[in-house]
Amino acid sequence: MHISEGVLSPSVLIAGAALTTAGVAVGLKGLDHEEIPSMGILSAAFFVASLVHVPIGPSSVHLILNGLLGLILGWKAFPAILIGLALQALLFQFGGITTLGVNTLNMALPAVICYYVFGWGLRAGTRQVVFTATAFACGACAVLISGVLVGFSLYLTGEAFLPAAKLLVAAHLPVMLIEGVLTAACALFLRRVKPKLLEGQYVPRPSSS
Repeated sequence: MHISEGVLSPSVLIAGAALTTAGVAVGLKGLDHEEIPSMGILSAAFFVASLVHVPIGPSSVHLILNGLLGLILGWKAFPAILIGLALQALLFQFGGITTLGVNTLNMALPAVICYYVFGWGLRAGTRQVVFTATAFACGACAVLISGVLVGFSLYLTGEAFLPAAKLLVAAHLPVMLIEGVLTAACALFLRRVKPKLLEGQYVPRPSSS
């Protein structure tokens, strides 16, 4: 869902950059050193998954995995996604530097929203059927919200982009199903091998006193 350079209006670019800066600041606040490896791995997974693009007008369709990042990282998905998008822009010219803020917001904000909406389903003791359904819904809804935000970004720039925005959202409907299945599969695997990674955002940290 990378929006290319020279498409968005300056006001949309500035607003996107400002909101992304705020999101990254929240994500980095209180970051522990032991959380950095998991952030790096998930940022790399996001980077690789987003490399295969199908161009759709001024944007593109591809896997995102932002739902999975949101479930595991919460607000820390903002800096993780920012790093992945920055590397893609610098190494492969996907998206761009001026659109980095908007592109990050369009992918990271749905991750945070899904973290709050679906994160409860990953807690210890949740039945496997509920766990799987919740993880699937998280992956699918994150893509849907990202598609809507990308379309809205284009629409705010000019009504001439409205047909492209509608096409972009429709083109991501199959991606929603794929992302839902991938997110559920990854969540089930992590539940077996490292459940604390899924529940890390919800487990209270012991006091240092």
